[in-house]
Amino acid sequence: MSQYVFTAPGVGDFNMTVQRITDALKVEGFGVLTTIDVAATLKVKLGIDRKPYVILGACNPQYAHQALEAEPDIGALLPCNIVVREESDGSVSVVFMDPAAVLGMVDKPQITQLGSEIREKLKRVAETLCA
Repeated sequence: MSQYVFTAPGVGDFNMTVQRITDALKVEGFGVLTTIDVAATLKVKLGIDRKPYVILGACNPQYAHQALEAEPDIGALLPCNIVVREESDGSVSVVFMDPAAVLGMVDKPQITQLGSEIREKLKRVAETLCA
């Protein structure tokens, strides 16, 4: 496992996995601010066909506010990105940015604490995919 992400297997097809993640994020107080369809962009810009691949930009407004109050430049590290991609065998993988690792770069105790709390929430989101 990488030092800056953690993973979970998708459940069902690609679209079902995206919906389950979105629903689980809501339970933990997150919304999806951005959806970047990497596969569609590569098709339009470069003519490349690839399996479905999206990046979801998840944000919990309460935590974002606390982080911005503690460190105004932290916006450069937000939102929490979640990759959903279809693998060559048809399975779906979900890759979560580890906020504890990323926000730990700021080297402020209150930001480090926020990163740990957000990580626990995102880990619960990942666990719902396995349930």
